[in-house]
Amino acid sequence: MQTKAKHLLTAPFTSKLPAQLYFRSAEMPADASYPWHSHSWGEFVYSFRGVVEVLVADRHYLVPPQYGIWLPPNIAHVGQNRHAACHSSLYVTEALCGTLPAGPSALAVTPLVRAMLEHLRQQPPGLPQAAHEERLLHVLLDQLGGAKRVGSYLPASEDPVLSKVLDLLDANPGDSRTLPELARAANTTERTLMRRCQRDLGMTFAEWRQRLRAVKAMAMLEQGITVETIAFDLGYASSSAFITMFRRLTGETPDEYRKRSTMVLN
Repeated sequence: MQTKAKHLLTAPFTSKLPAQLYFRSAEMPADASYPWHSHSWGEFVYSFRGVVEVLVADRHYLVPPQYGIWLPPNIAHVGQNRHAACHSSLYVTEALCGTLPAGPSALAVTPLVRAMLEHLRQQPPGLPQAAHEERLLHVLLDQLGGAKRVGSYLPASEDPVLSKVLDLLDANPGDSRTLPELARAANTTERTLMRRCQRDLGMTFAEWRQRLRAVKAMAMLEQGITVETIAFDLGYASSSAFITMFRRLTGETPDEYRKRSTMVLN
């Protein structure tokens, strides 16, 4: 669901790209949004810091730093974020989109892709692009074409029963009630919730809740909140249990994530 933005941003291009492959990075203040728009080229969105959200029709994609979102040409979408973020876009002319998914999808970002994106953020290609800049952008495109496709990192549901439970947890991610307890709160059964989680989310309820907590933790880490406080606020009995979960989902510890986010700011 689209949130009401305090900062309305302008899409950088409306009719034509400045090059067949074009890289751009930008800072987004908290509570910012790009309006509904579409374009005749594809776009790969990656967040260096913070979590960017992309809405496409009835699908809601989140872009934590270990994933990026691919948007094929002519797909109407909205980009927004609740907390300050630094994101980038690789714009791809339609003729070069053949190796990428035909529909919107989250793509896993490998260490090599992340390193290339970070290099491009620090040394953006000029216009006209030099030969070595064009080669790097084409290598990046090749890597994205072979990236693992993971759907939506934190999918939503239009089901009135399941969405009620998901909204409860989004508002209070530290809620530690069990699935049976949440089912009773939603006036349904545990079995019904389990079936609808698999049908609408493509994962178990426990996995979705852990992903939600990881996403919430990212914003808290960037605000300088201690790991111990975050673990407690998110319903973990110990810091070690939270650190284990965060590392499993993101591939880095909370302190490593905080350090990398700080480096992006500098």
